[in-house]
Amino acid sequence: MIQLSTELDELIHRWQPSADQLSVIVDRVQHFFGEGDARKQVLFDNELSIRAGEIVIMTGPSGSGKTTLLTLMGTLRTVQEGSLRVLGRELRGMSPPKMVELRKDIGFIFQAHNLFESLTAHQNVRMATQLVGVADSESDGEIKRLLERLGLGHRIHYKPKSLSGGQKQRVAIARGVVHRPRLILADEPTAALDAESGREVVSLFQELAREHNCTIVIVTHDNRILDVADRIVNMVDGRIHSNVLVQRTAVICQVLSDIPLFRSLTPRVLSHVADRMRIRTFAAGEAIIRQGEMGDEFFVIGKGDVEIVIDGNVVNRLGAGSFFGEVSLIKEQPRNATVQAVAPVICFTLMKEDFQEVMGQSASFEEELRRVIFDRQ
Repeated sequence: MIQLSTELDELIHRWQPSADQLSVIVDRVQHFFGEGDARKQVLFDNELSIRAGEIVIMTGPSGSGKTTLLTLMGTLRTVQEGSLRVLGRELRGMSPPKMVELRKDIGFIFQAHNLFESLTAHQNVRMATQLVGVADSESDGEIKRLLERLGLGHRIHYKPKSLSGGQKQRVAIARGVVHRPRLILADEPTAALDAESGREVVSLFQELAREHNCTIVIVTHDNRILDVADRIVNMVDGRIHSNVLVQRTAVICQVLSDIPLFRSLTPRVLSHVADRMRIRTFAAGEAIIRQGEMGDEFFVIGKGDVEIVIDGNVVNRLGAGSFFGEVSLIKEQPRNATVQAVAPVICFTLMKEDFQEVMGQSASFEEELRRVIFDRQ
């Protein structure tokens, strides 16, 4: 339980960042292609926040809007509607000179390699360091080390026409990361790579995120690299369909699986419940719910203790693993008690519609829930 408590504290620290800890904030972004009668909407009211040092993988069918959103983040398309903040700067309405300056902090890895045919692998990578003002004498050693790490030590001075598709892709990857940007935007970076090369690339991404706090957003169909993601975002028809924090979901599943109420859920349903849950924190003495109010949220205590107060009298005390707020949701009536935090409390919560969906998916969940309610009366 001590280890789990530590993991919950880490969840709060990492996955509820303040605004200044976020690298990307997408707020109601919409986008259109074409003009007049040919105008077509391709992004619809998308919202997404990505913290510094996070690795985000964006999945979804072709044409779902992944690459469009990625290019908007990289200032390669103009933000039309909504707000998009990257590295603390608002992109909508940003002047071209400021965009050029911002791009120095961004590393781009395109599905099309976009290498200069007249330059060697080393020279193509060097262009990235030259654009940010690093002297060749300072960058050449790092470029050589990086290309060697990516298995191109014997191809450093070869031009693109003498490289295979996978080798060209690795040169493009080296060019995108060599200047240690604060944000890396990658479109199918491992698609042309074999398993070994792809694994080395994602290991490099993890190192940049962990050691240099670099934020990495990857558009991919490559299921081999999903394990490196802190967050997996799935897009369908121009909309963010799901947004799953992998570590967060795993920890919440661990908490729920130890609670009798949730033990009957299949792993699939349990993971779905964890994905839908919010993490909320409450200070000592704070009222979490109030007697007489209509309820719209179900609470599971992850850490800390609460007191149950009815008509001003403390009637019970609940700790980690306990839950409350279900009666109002099931019976469609006002809260029958006030619940307040005794000490700082971490709760996992489900909104009413999600709570009801879980009940509909699992008869045993509903049966156990009603048994608990009966025992409390």
